[in-house]
Amino acid sequence: MPELADIVRRHGPAYRHTFGARMSADQLRALRDIAACRTPVLGGQRWCCPQCGQQRLAFHSCGNRHCPACGADDAHAWCDRQQALLLPVPYHLATFTVPDSLRRTIRSHPRELLALLFRTASSTLLDLCANPRWLGATPGVTAVLHTWTRQLEYHPHVHFLVTGGGLAPDGSWREPERGFLVPVHALSKVFRARFRDGLRERFPQLFASLPSKTWSTDWVVHSEPVGSGEQALRYLSRYLYRVALSNASLLRADDSAVTFRYRDSQDRRSRTCTLAPQEFLRRFLQHVLPKGFVKARAFGLHHPSKRGALSLVRLLLYWLQGQQPPQASLSAPKPKPPTCCPHCAAPMDCVQRLTPIPAAHPFARGPPSP
Repeated sequence: MPELADIVRRHGPAYRHTFGARMSADQLRALRDIAACRTPVLGGQRWCCPQCGQQRLAFHSCGNRHCPACGADDAHAWCDRQQALLLPVPYHLATFTVPDSLRRTIRSHPRELLALLFRTASSTLLDLCANPRWLGATPGVTAVLHTWTRQLEYHPHVHFLVTGGGLAPDGSWREPERGFLVPVHALSKVFRARFRDGLRERFPQLFASLPSKTWSTDWVVHSEPVGSGEQALRYLSRYLYRVALSNASLLRADDSAVTFRYRDSQDRRSRTCTLAPQEFLRRFLQHVLPKGFVKARAFGLHHPSKRGALSLVRLLLYWLQGQQPPQASLSAPKPKPPTCCPHCAAPMDCVQRLTPIPAAHPFARGPPSP
């Protein structure tokens, strides 16, 4: 089965030669890192089995957050930390999206406009929850940015995992009376207005370049109950340290086409998409985020500054339910198991450190960026 790194090594140099002048430094870094991932370029170790003498090489991972071969341990650790914060209440998953006419502008200015997307969507959700007409309380909110469709088209949206209730100003826990937190039509209107005003104030030239229909069309905001929130967290963590595509979804890759599998959002059936290699790389690279941009953020009771209040609310809710709260310790990650021999399953010993070989880099531009 092909891997993304194979496609990058095979077609990346030609893509960079054609479009390199228009690519961002982050996109160039992603190509270099993914091409070098788990190759002699990054160095590694030589392992030997003391029982049967079997040897194996283990090269270092690139650690780039867009690489599908990296980040699995970080994703599991993030999911464990978030699950430790879950309250014994129903959760809702609210999704804020922007219209088609705005997506190209956001893609051209990701650092500024994705931050504006986070800011306006989160403030809209928290302010409407604080309104006594709806909830009248502050919920716990965990937000994760996604920028893709299942076919890798650019579609920026933010998922918010929200507690089904919140901490009221009088210190009590208040739950929604209607089965939902706030109406999505109200979220949509306020979100659109706040994004419009923020864009006009901070980036007037970008605002002037957008068609007027951007502010008259309905902005889609969706909300649905997701039970205890554990499955939703696992879904969100799956793409936290990589882009939408996993190596397992790649079916075929050759000089003329790349075929990958995806699940249709309408009927949930598995389908395939075949693209020319250059188009495949274009779609993949448009989801590379600026260096240092945080794609998972916490608001309300989930904000780190509210951990004390969250702990008290947690105890209160379990006490009201007559249950003993589970331990919510955020322990250090478990040590990795020893490398075992594929033949006799005995623990292997590291017998040699392999130094990086920059000259072997597929792009011939020296060592990859750290």
